[in-house]
Formats: sequence, C-alpha cells, structure tokens
Amino acid sequence: MTGISVAFGGVSALSDVSLTVEPGQVHGLIGPNGAGKTTLFNVACGLVRPDEGRIVWNGSELRRLRPSRLTRLGISRTLQGVGLFRGLTVLENVMVGAHRHAKAGFFSALFAVPTSDKDDARLRARAMTALEELDATGYATRYPDSLPYPVQKRVALARALVADPELLLLDEPASGLGEDEMHELGDLIRTLSGRMSVLLVEHHMDLVMRVCDRITVLDSGEQIAAGTPAEVQANPAVTEAYLGDEVDVATDAAALAAADGREG
Repeated sequence: MTGISVAFGGVSALSDVSLTVEPGQVHGLIGPNGAGKTTLFNVACGLVRPDEGRIVWNGSELRRLRPSRLTRLGISRTLQGVGLFRGLTVLENVMVGAHRHAKAGFFSALFAVPTSDKDDARLRARAMTALEELDATGYATRYPDSLPYPVQKRVALARALVADPELLLLDEPASGLGEDEMHELGDLIRTLSGRMSVLLVEHHMDLVMRVCDRITVLDSGEQIAAGTPAEVQANPAVTEAYLGDEVDVATDAAALAAADGREG
C-alpha cells in the first residue's frame, strides 16, 4: 500500500501512509488508540476504499478491492471478533474458509448445496488438517457458541489458514487470550511465516516485538516510524506516542513493551 489517505466526514483518518509486506515476512502494525490501524487494515481488506493511494498485490494494482475477492487473490483475514457462523459446526465453519479450493464454490459450502462426495471429502480433509494445526480437532462437531472464546479464536484462525493464503491479515489475534495461549500464538505466527506473509495488527507489544520482522507505527493517522522491532522500540517518536510525553529513550524504551493496554 502506497500513499494511503482516508477521510471520514472531512476528518482525516489516514494521511499518506505506506506499508509493504515482503514475502515470508511478519509485518506488525501498531499505534496508540485512534492511530488509524483499523482503518488501514480495513483498506487492506477492501472494507474501506482510500481517497488517495494505491494497493498493489503481486505486481498488479487493485483498484476496486472487495472482501469477497480476497481469497481468490490468495489473501485471508481474521477479525477482531471471531465472526464464526453460529449454525454451522466448527468443521463446517472451517470448510467455508476452504471455498477457494472447492469446485462447487463458496455458496455451496456455506449453504450446504450438495457437492460431489469426492469434493466434500477433500474439503473436510483440508479443514481437519487446519484444525489439527491449531490443536482444535476435538471440537470439530461442536458449535461455536458452546466453546470458550480462546477456542473460538483458534477456529477462526483455522478458517483463515485452510485457504492456504499467500498473505494472512490478522486483526488483534491475541485479544482474549491468556499468557500461555499468547505464547503459543506467537510460535504459530513465526511458523506460518515459512509459507506465507503476515500482516499483524496487535496491541500486545510483547507479542509484536517477539514475532515481527518489521513494524510500522501510526499515530493520529500518520506514519511516525517503520523498521525492525529494535529500531522501532528505540525511536523517540514511538515512545512519546505511547507514553504521552518526551522521554529518555535509553531509560524508557523498555516501557514501550509493557504498554500493552495503551493501544487498541
């Protein structure tokens, strides 16, 4: 994404923001409350159309990106909430994410239009493999509302992974997770980078600093820093944005990593 600007009702939400996720890279997007992270994520998902700027994917400019086109482009996403279908089992929810690979297409998978036994078996196998990667096969026949929230988050991530995307967009994947679960998530994200690129929007700074190769920092809709975790953590502008006033970076850079609850 290059030169992205977005305004709502005359109020600037993003101003000339650029971000590139390289192949095999985990790229973090952070910033204090109201920084514009969600808006930029929604631009990447096709939920918000920028007033200015370009979105380029695999060398082609995406002029009219829509959420419905993402999987066909090789892009999967998760949401801040889980977004699971309450009337479908866990396995069926994940199968919906595999529609990129279904001959009968998305609506057949979603509305249970009959498919060939061979195609159905292939999709079920893909879905079970994704659930196994998230240690969630034991919940395959359960319904989302019967599961603890952290398990629902795993199922939502499995649904994104089953499409085998080239780019995975993660919006607050650690929300609602405990410390051990967050550590497991971090290990998984690092593993995923071996086969796909990841754009991670997250407010848990310890997770971001541990798993990201590069980080882009927003504040009040503007890009204030970009670089490696070490470079970002030592940047005075970043520390000031999170902690609210000028600080001695040498003394207080570590406080940035502890500012988990200050950003959303």
